[in-house]
Amino acid sequence: MKILVTGGAGYIGSVTTAELIAAGHQAVVVDNLYQGHVAAVPPEATFIQADLADREALARLFTEHADIDGVMHFASYTLVGESMQKPLLYLRDNLVNAANLLEAATAAGVRRFILSSTANLFDEPETMPIEPDNKIVPGSPYGESKFFIERLLHWFEQIYGLKYACLRYFNACGDTPGRGEDHDPETHIIPLILQVALGQRPHFTVFGDDYPTPDGTCIRDYVHVVDLASAHILAMEALDRLGSRKYNLGNGNGFSVMEVLEMCRKVTGHPIPHVVGPRRPGDPATLIASSTSIRRELGWQPRYADLEAIIRSAWEWHQSHPHGYGR
Repeated sequence: MKILVTGGAGYIGSVTTAELIAAGHQAVVVDNLYQGHVAAVPPEATFIQADLADREALARLFTEHADIDGVMHFASYTLVGESMQKPLLYLRDNLVNAANLLEAATAAGVRRFILSSTANLFDEPETMPIEPDNKIVPGSPYGESKFFIERLLHWFEQIYGLKYACLRYFNACGDTPGRGEDHDPETHIIPLILQVALGQRPHFTVFGDDYPTPDGTCIRDYVHVVDLASAHILAMEALDRLGSRKYNLGNGNGFSVMEVLEMCRKVTGHPIPHVVGPRRPGDPATLIASSTSIRRELGWQPRYADLEAIIRSAWEWHQSHPHGYGR
């Protein structure tokens, strides 16, 4: 298949693009480079620098690549904390850009769509681990924006016959030898901790140590980026056979912030000092996914289920790319 990957110069999008190509598919990447890097795009992919807010650019893209079979949509604003400060950046821009993309794709006859969604849909989980049919209570404007897009997909299926999968993941992490996390500013826990080990930060800040968890810090389900990529590919390949689906992706095991910090200390051999700061708005105490349905229906099996292996892969990339993609 020929797949359009939005945000394919970013962290998860670039790794997924590489995995798509390794699986024998073609890839067209569109990215505005807000947080992406041209160097992260596999050379075998076609790269187009454009913004999803530009409807004319999207129309040209689908005209020039009229043989696109499906879309994987990663491009969006993704920071929970920022969404609590700039809600319209999320509630307006994420939604409008997704609507532009869906309009252009369906007009071009594309009938397969994979959404990179979020576990932030579940601020008040009814069960733990969280099942895909759990009650949706978004924990932030970011989570709400992804829920809006999921509803858009519902109606595009009803009206245009679009088949889709919503993949709700928990904490994406880990790197590959050629691609890793490089955000500006960096907000993700593992690269932030590793920057301390590299001497680029004086300490790591733990946001809140008074949550109702065993050590008082937030618990999350960490999923390696390669495993996320494989889930996207499996879901795309299964849409015609199974129809639209919503899956939660996770290893099924939660680790607290302090447990991640201690594992980073073990892997790097550095003491990594830390301080405790106030809670961040929009952070639930615990998020652990039940990925039973995608394992059963698609045979998805995480290759990196071990926290040490995840962190070791990240440490190897950050050691060889101490300044990311050369910024």
